[in-house]
Amino acid sequence: MFHKEGYQTIILSIVLSAGLLLLVDKATDNRIVVYTLGILTLLLVFLVLWFFRNPKREARINHHQVLAPVDGKVVVIEEVEEHEYFNDKRLQISIFMSPLNVHVTRYPVGGEVVYSKYHPGKFLVAWHPKSSTDNERTTVVVRTKEFGDVLFRQVAGAVARRIVNYAEEGDEAVQGDDSGFIKFGSRLDVFLPLDAKIDVQLKDKVKGALTTIAHK
Repeated sequence: MFHKEGYQTIILSIVLSAGLLLLVDKATDNRIVVYTLGILTLLLVFLVLWFFRNPKREARINHHQVLAPVDGKVVVIEEVEEHEYFNDKRLQISIFMSPLNVHVTRYPVGGEVVYSKYHPGKFLVAWHPKSSTDNERTTVVVRTKEFGDVLFRQVAGAVARRIVNYAEEGDEAVQGDDSGFIKFGSRLDVFLPLDAKIDVQLKDKVKGALTTIAHK
């Protein structure tokens, strides 16, 4: 199963690969060249398919838990000042996604979307300390009964050039459902109240909609 954001790229990669292979096949009788190119184009198509995969996941909805919004590795767990929405201290958990991870963004909590904003910006490497505030990004806040307002932020990386965010203010956020997609390496920041209990450690690998990263 592939994510809808990848359909155009998948079709384009298949068409271009097939066209290039046909041109080379007509231009040369050297079978080694043709076979080598065939293997390389198949590898390219496979990588595109792999990147846009969208495995079906059934989140176990629990409003006393915060689920990982993406697949990846935990790179930040710290108390920070959040200035865009809260203007106070929050617990930040950041998850870095390599190009090989599933890049679907999922709602970490359920509730009402009360804030959704896109910010143009730079394309620093996703693990850079200022990427959360300087890079292209989207910020979404979901209002919950258990945690109050929970903010999560899609952050573009050095390679990512497109962030897709489906959340709109007034929407009902269902924990574990798709909320967006980021094309190629990036990170996801989650900001929680200071009394939230953290269930992950630095360098832990998490899976979106399946791994619990915090609880009440």
